[in-house]
Amino acid sequence: MATAGDSSKPTTPKPTTKKRKPRKPKLDAATAQNVISILNTVSSAAHSFLSQNDLYLLPSQSLQLESLLSSLPPPFSQLPSQPSLFHRLASSVTLDFDQRWVQFFSLSRPNFYRLLSLLSPSLVFLLPSTIPPETALASALYRLAHGACYKTVARKFGLDSSEASCLAFYSVCKAVNDKLGDLFEFRSDLERIVVGFGWISLPNCCGALGFGKFGVDGEIFGRNGSILVQALVDSEGRFLDISAGWPSSMEPVAIFRQTRLYLGVEDTRESELLKGPTYRLSDGCSIPQYVMGDSCFPLLPWLLTPYSEQNSFGSAEREFNVAHSRAMELVSTAFGRVKARWQLLARKWKEDSLEFFPFVIVMGCVLHNFLIKWGEPLPEESAGGCLKEEELLVFEGEGDETGQTIRDALAQHLSLASMRK
Repeated sequence: MATAGDSSKPTTPKPTTKKRKPRKPKLDAATAQNVISILNTVSSAAHSFLSQNDLYLLPSQSLQLESLLSSLPPPFSQLPSQPSLFHRLASSVTLDFDQRWVQFFSLSRPNFYRLLSLLSPSLVFLLPSTIPPETALASALYRLAHGACYKTVARKFGLDSSEASCLAFYSVCKAVNDKLGDLFEFRSDLERIVVGFGWISLPNCCGALGFGKFGVDGEIFGRNGSILVQALVDSEGRFLDISAGWPSSMEPVAIFRQTRLYLGVEDTRESELLKGPTYRLSDGCSIPQYVMGDSCFPLLPWLLTPYSEQNSFGSAEREFNVAHSRAMELVSTAFGRVKARWQLLARKWKEDSLEFFPFVIVMGCVLHNFLIKWGEPLPEESAGGCLKEEELLVFEGEGDETGQTIRDALAQHLSLASMRK
């Protein structure tokens, strides 16, 4: 600020110059027309390639190419309509074990039609006449196997809209769960189950009980939230009992005590579940029927959990934990194979349709059992199927005394059997 006695000359501010943003070069009409012509040629060639070869491309390849085309500006992103993929495949494939059926639908041609014959009456009742049962089943299996969106599925299978594709998917889901639910054979096939575990040195065992997790896209269950699924599995990887839809924020023991399995076994007034004949061990002790359970569960007379690190380990305890770990791998492998076969279940589920997710998970597990029953080759398991013990809250309550006695007797039996080898 200048004052009366200040002899300094006032300074003149320097003019400021604004930096000009570089102008985007404008295409002249001829160049723009040339670009449009190139895009049109490329997109037409890609569309033509897809329509002529989609039966010979892997679904992952055709879906990726379609995704790239859809990123182009209109009208080049518009995929042309074409006859139903299912009907083109059915008319071109005459061999029962053509691998294209497995690539598209994750099951062989004979098992597709076997499944269709079981579900058709329900699908005719659930769906409008514009959606034939075979189209509904094919489109639903394709979405389940590859995680394709409803819009893509509708276009590939000749359905009118995304809404029609969605209706077909959930109708198949309902039909599978209603008609094939008896493939969870725990209550009807205990003798076979016990024999199976006997072959892997677990006498009188009736299953392995653990949890699987399925991711949810959203914040409803918190960051990295998921749905938990409690499953009982046999020695061949079949699901014997499923309880799906529990938020990952719940403690496993709280889930367990609300499931049909727990309530069914504990209701001694009515249930004969796990009340079958005892098994006489080599040392003369007898053990009842039991289930192997993860460390997140309480030790019960019918549910044997591993020895914890607080226990003083001897050879018997170590042998039991080795056998227990082998049983828990059956649960992990079963969930991993479900996710490997049905890629939709390996992805995070959208939060806005969360209420349907448990039913889709159960459908995947039922179809897993169906395909084992009819000899479909098992896929390599996907990682992240089952919750590892370190991810679960270990049950810290007191173990049941009778359960401890039974576990000790089985541990001693396993140790003696190991020494004889």
